[in-house]
Amino acid sequence: MDTTEILIKIRKIVRSINLESKKIEKEYGVSIPQVLCLHYLRDAENFQAGQGDIRKFMNLNASTTSGIINRLETKGLIARLPKSGDKRVVTIALTSKGDKLMENMPSLLHEKLAEKLEKLDGNTLLQVQNSLELLVSLLEIDEVDAFPLISSDDLLEGKNTPLA
Repeated sequence: MDTTEILIKIRKIVRSINLESKKIEKEYGVSIPQVLCLHYLRDAENFQAGQGDIRKFMNLNASTTSGIINRLETKGLIARLPKSGDKRVVTIALTSKGDKLMENMPSLLHEKLAEKLEKLDGNTLLQVQNSLELLVSLLEIDEVDAFPLISSDDLLEGKNTPLA
C-alpha cells in the first residue's frame, strides 16, 4: 500500500487549517486561539471567567493563555476586572467590542467538523478517534499542548507548541 495518499490527505487538512487561520487573522484581526478565548467568554456566565478556567478549557499552559489574554485586552476585546477587596484576583470579561466581533465571526472549520462528527454513529466515531490516536502516536506528539479547536496560529505567533 502506498502511503502517499495518506500524507496528501493530512497535508490537505493542514493547508485548510492554515488558510482559514490566515483569513480570520486578516479579516478580523484576531488569531484562532483568540477566537476560542472570546467564544469561551461569550458562553460563560455573565460573559466572565477566571484565567485558570480559560486555560483549562483551552488546554494550554499558563504563559500561552496569558499571552492570548494580553493581546485580546490590548485590542479592547476583553477587560481584566479586579475583584473588590482582593486586587490579586482578576476576572476576564468580554467587552461589547469583543461580543460584536463574535457576532460577525463566520462558522469556523472546527465548528463545521464538530457538527458532522456528532452525526456519525458510535462505531464510525470510534474508528476516527482510534485512527487519530494512532497518527499522534506515530508522530510522537502525545505531549504537545492542544486545545479543542483546529488551528495553526501558534505557528504564526511563534509558539513552541505547533499544534496548539
